[in-house]
Amino acid sequence: MPPVLDRDAATPLYVQLTDILREEIERGLWMPDRKIPSENELHRTYGISRMTARQVIAQLVNEGLLYRVQGKGTFVAPNKISTRSPAYAGIREQLEELGYATKTTLLSLEQVPADRAIAKKLKLDDNGPVFSIRRLRSADGVPMSLHESYVPVALAPDLDEHDVIDEQLCVVLKEHYGLTMGRVKETLEIVTASAGTAERLEVRAGAPLLMLQHSIAAPDGRLFEYARITFRGDKVRLHMEYDL
Repeated sequence: MPPVLDRDAATPLYVQLTDILREEIERGLWMPDRKIPSENELHRTYGISRMTARQVIAQLVNEGLLYRVQGKGTFVAPNKISTRSPAYAGIREQLEELGYATKTTLLSLEQVPADRAIAKKLKLDDNGPVFSIRRLRSADGVPMSLHESYVPVALAPDLDEHDVIDEQLCVVLKEHYGLTMGRVKETLEIVTASAGTAERLEVRAGAPLLMLQHSIAAPDGRLFEYARITFRGDKVRLHMEYDL
């Protein structure tokens, strides 16, 4: 028997049902990619209006617990990997601690003149030389994130001679150039996948992605890395925790 809604409670029916369905999904009673009951079925099962059922489904879609497929219905979303910002620990390190088999693919590592936007992030003169490093991170064979990092050549003159596939970039910068984190500035926003990014991450063009941008400075104030990390919005959840 499905749980009974308390019609005498102060809590609105749509909130009660949203809580019930959310708990069932989080407990694994509804497996990923399983089709959920339609609005009409929820209406009949719980004795709620179709508008209320629609409101419940919309809320869970907004939370990322459900997804819609046009013409087919609404389904339980795959479980997302919960990671922290790379400022705390490298993405590869976090994935491996969670038990995933990781792979890093080096897409490019080259010395280029910094365009105006990159130069501003690193406080360099326009066209100042930087190393541009592009890597693709996968977990259990599934692309998870696209990493684009920029490091001033003056601070790491032979960076292109080091292994940035098996070694994390932050480790290379620390061990070989003494560049350690003193301050990190981050921004997080939702973006849509361009055709090129969609192909790399194996999503459809226009799919929602999470973009984390960060600028890292050494304790003495020198900015030594600017990065854009684009995560698959359907696979990754960024976890933030602060001590105040």
